[in-house]
Amino acid sequence: MTRPDYPTERLELQALYQISQLIGSALDIKKTLSEVLQILHETLRMERATLVLQNENGEQLSIAASYGLSKEEEKRGIYRPNEGVIGRIFQSAYPFVVPDIHSEPLFLNRTGARANLPKGEISFIGVPVMLPEGPVGVLSVDRLFGPEISFEEDIRFLTVVAMLITQFLRLHKAVSHRQQVLVEENLLLKNELRSRYSQHNIIGQCKRIQDVYNYIDKVAPSRATALILGESGTGKELVARAIHQASPRADKPFIKINCAALPENLLESKLLGHEKGAFTGAVNLKKGRFELADGGTIFLDEVGELPLALQAKLLRVLQEQMFERLGGTQTITVNVRVIAATNRSLEECVEQGSFRADLYYRLNVVPVILPPLRDRREDIPLLLDHFLRESNRMNSMDVRLSSPVLHILCGYSWPGNVRELQNLIERLVIMADRETIVSRELPSYITAEPETAGTAAPFCRITSPTTERPDSNGEAVPGKALHKSLKDMEKEEVVAALQRHGWVQARAARELGLTQRQMGYRIKKHGIITPLPGQNYSEIPQGVFGEGLKGNEQRM
Repeated sequence: MTRPDYPTERLELQALYQISQLIGSALDIKKTLSEVLQILHETLRMERATLVLQNENGEQLSIAASYGLSKEEEKRGIYRPNEGVIGRIFQSAYPFVVPDIHSEPLFLNRTGARANLPKGEISFIGVPVMLPEGPVGVLSVDRLFGPEISFEEDIRFLTVVAMLITQFLRLHKAVSHRQQVLVEENLLLKNELRSRYSQHNIIGQCKRIQDVYNYIDKVAPSRATALILGESGTGKELVARAIHQASPRADKPFIKINCAALPENLLESKLLGHEKGAFTGAVNLKKGRFELADGGTIFLDEVGELPLALQAKLLRVLQEQMFERLGGTQTITVNVRVIAATNRSLEECVEQGSFRADLYYRLNVVPVILPPLRDRREDIPLLLDHFLRESNRMNSMDVRLSSPVLHILCGYSWPGNVRELQNLIERLVIMADRETIVSRELPSYITAEPETAGTAAPFCRITSPTTERPDSNGEAVPGKALHKSLKDMEKEEVVAALQRHGWVQARAARELGLTQRQMGYRIKKHGIITPLPGQNYSEIPQGVFGEGLKGNEQRM
């Protein structure tokens, strides 16, 4: 039987076309499913369309998307897999039609959306939503016709729509799984980096750096003032930022100011702010760093350089969290955590009278001393690897360090600490003319510094891409001899160069980019003895100085 208001085949095709266009938005599955149900209503006049899906544990069915239902009605649409019409459709995996919902005892009207509608005007159609492994839900709509109408065409059409919904669900499931895999891979990579470069964005694995990590973890949750002590270039600002990021104030401002970078007359204005007309040039009101850091953290770098007059005002801010802007009378209250840092001995400054004792004790609540780089030599390879990667990336280059260079850098005293190391690597990458940096490209102040035997070699075991060894053609081959110490690799390099040049030290030194003095020092350090004529190097006991060294001297 036909109906004058029944959708034509053209309308059905139009609806299917519009639904198929939604496949690109399947990532937002709830929005996509709601739009599918909206198309059913607007194109084919199907009322109160709902999509019920099985939850993850399989214990119940609930409305995942709907059209024509309120949020409250949606929440009430929860069924057991064997309950009512929805449960029958789900368990049997067959369509089901209720010509008159008011006369069907299985129809539960759990949502309450049809309670006030007249009898005889509502028919219910439901079809299962199937995946290869079985039903996963039910698609249902209301129709406003009399019970004498045949619903075969509606069932056929809704079955096609359910198949499209199935494709949306499968696509969403595949993308979600892929996203979950990527998230897990990302977490694994972060954990790997954390185990390699430690944590808090600070690179290092030595015992003293582990103590710094422990300090950050303990002090970060508190409101206590922190004092970071250490030489210039040891990473005091990095530690201060790590404390802030690990604290409950992480989403609030982190304001830093270098107390040694500004003259005294400007420093107070920068810290506390000033009112309009407070001094010549103060044409507008300006908030100070403490006011800008309200709710967050202020980092006072080089706090030992603060003038005495300003130290008294800083003490009041620390104790009372109150101050007045320069030229103002209004008292401003802030909630700021203070982290201070200095490379000076504040105890000596107190004794000399250049730093207030009460301010020192107020700052020195939880102090931490950052070790200089020369005291954490086992971290130098990690730092070299990190800064080399960063410099290569920023300069679009692929430069590596030769084994002798690595050994020299691990033995250097680094008076400028990590900052000096970072700047040196950036300079070497920028100025590099070849893929591998050799010893002669290092600054003279580094190569001229005597290396302390027994300090660098035991720690500098390279496990990063900075390690390479020349092959038989003299080309750099990454990743060889990773288990050897730099001392062993350096000795092998020196012996190989001497053998290639008939044990003539001057020629071997030129090949390695060393001076004759440096070559002589390495021969002595490694106990390399020159073989006599007709004698193989492997036949000579090494490590004992004797006549062989004289032979070396004669061949200079």
